[in-house]
Amino acid sequence: MRILIVTDAWEPQVNGVVRTLKTTIGQLRDMGQVVEVVEPGSFRTIPCPTYPEIRLSLRPRSRIMQRVTEFMPDVVHVATEGPLGQAARRIAQRLDIPLTTAYHTRFPEYVQARFRVPLGWTYAYLRRFHNAGRAVLVPTQVVQRDLQEHGFRNVRLWSRGVDHRMFYPREGERLDGKPPIFLYVGRVAVEKNIDAFLQLDLPGTKWVVGEGPELERIRKQYPGVRFLGVLTQDELAKVYSGADVFVFPSKTDTFGLVLIEAMACGCPVAAYPVTGPLDVIGESPAGALDNDLKAACLRALQIPRSVALAHARKFTWEAASRQFLDHLRKAVRESSAANSATQTTH
Repeated sequence: MRILIVTDAWEPQVNGVVRTLKTTIGQLRDMGQVVEVVEPGSFRTIPCPTYPEIRLSLRPRSRIMQRVTEFMPDVVHVATEGPLGQAARRIAQRLDIPLTTAYHTRFPEYVQARFRVPLGWTYAYLRRFHNAGRAVLVPTQVVQRDLQEHGFRNVRLWSRGVDHRMFYPREGERLDGKPPIFLYVGRVAVEKNIDAFLQLDLPGTKWVVGEGPELERIRKQYPGVRFLGVLTQDELAKVYSGADVFVFPSKTDTFGLVLIEAMACGCPVAAYPVTGPLDVIGESPAGALDNDLKAACLRALQIPRSVALAHARKFTWEAASRQFLDHLRKAVRESSAANSATQTTH
């Protein structure tokens, strides 16, 4: 099958969306699928206001149309709702190409946290955007239920995985600093609720991996925290392996890929009982979920690393990518059946 994936999120961004897409694309190609990617690197871009690391493509429609007509995809998958995603969605509709979309980010909650935009306004826009496709793919049942309650149609599950060849316990890895080590990995941004972690009175040392618009403020406000910046996957696996607890303070993530990366390296998780941690950890003893994040952190210290590792092994990219491919194939079949029915009635 010829698959065109369109995304506004791509390298050099470092986040779960980019990692999910790049890994899935590699898996699809290994399965014999022909995959083409449309990403901001081929377009003139400007920095996103308040978040310059994200590049917004300018007037991409004509170039995307050219890519589509040259590649002739069987299906178009739109991964993001930015300028590229908007243009590709319109083109797929115009050319009657089967279309699927993905809901990677709790965008309404992010926009509300950053700009105080009412949730209802953003959900109304996203509902129109995603309901144009044959399916909207989401990572968890909680997100699936939430979107259905907001009027989204054909919401289907697409789980996530972890590269166990990269993320595994690195024996003998220890981080500098007074133990225990509490670790955060992710964007340093207001929607990630990182202050809820950094302001906790915890024993030992706090470490932060990542960058973002709040980094300068965070550095000044929490001088006792160690900041490592952006790391390679190999470096990150070593840091996970050396930490005692992985702390996930976000309340707005749809999944939290870093949760299973940390556990795959044997690092127990502390988080709030919200979407993402609830779906990934659930009732498993691999993590501690509590509305009192400090209590969760202290309980997680008692979790054996072997328990976290065993839970992470349930998540594989091969299974997640096959699930993704099945949804795309179903979209193509549904589109073909709908076109046949239309022709029969005329």
